Amino acid sequence: MGEFLRQSALPLLACLGLLTSSAVLLSGKDHRKTVADEIAQQTITQQGDPTDFSAEELRMLQRRFGVHGPQTPLAQLFTNGVDQLQPLRTRTLDQLRSLKSDIHRQSARYRVNPMLLTAILFDEIQHSKPGESLPFIAHSGLVRTHGPAQIGISELIHQNWLPEDPTDTDIAWAREQLLDPAFNVELLAGKLQRLKRALGLPAESMLQASRSYLDAKAIATLTYLHNGKLDYPARVLRYMQDAELHGLIYSKQHGGADWLI
Repeated sequence: MGEFLRQSALPLLACLGLLTSSAVLLSGKDHRKTVADEIAQQTITQQGDPTDFSAEELRMLQRRFGVHGPQTPLAQLFTNGVDQLQPLRTRTLDQLRSLKSDIHRQSARYRVNPMLLTAILFDEIQHSKPGESLPFIAHSGLVRTHGPAQIGISELIHQNWLPEDPTDTDIAWAREQLLDPAFNVELLAGKLQRLKRALGLPAESMLQASRSYLDAKAIATLTYLHNGKLDYPARVLRYMQDAELHGLIYSKQHGGADWLI
């Protein structure tokens, strides 16, 4: 049982801010039941913002995953300003519409909430740098992430698409693959599943922010690890509630129009 707590419960509780006292963890015969009861109680009573991380949580996430603080206030202001540009939003929605089938397919395959995939893709497409999706820019090495999900070559290594020490030929191949939008979405879903496992979250659980504080906190943590910037989770959770994005993902095409299903 001690091994169960070390490998499963503690990573989850630590990452999601639900650490119980050492006395609770070490006392009694049924540690699993005690921890589960503690999680349930925290889930019911916790009323804070799931995107708020304590100093202890931040130190642990920075040590284990190398995340950073938020963007500068000026950068955040610029990001918010970009979101107000309707022509850019329309173009982003068009790109998401073309990826809709890929989003649903990879969501089912990797057990990732399709709205989480959509929200991340919306943010990454909306705030991508001009021209970085062009092949000659990608292969120049001037940018480190590629495609609609802004995935880096290191993720292909994590998911065993590349060896630990890729050759120049491997890297050229990887950049080409990352420019394929469908493969990019697959890598994003695989990355979120990989991070779920790293946090000790059940791989088969499809997290829903509206279901519980615990799920919302898990989503905030996953998105923080994906992007590395502390202000990112709040944006993603906000996009997950965007009515237009919901309509785009949970609708079907009929006679040239979107009909909700």
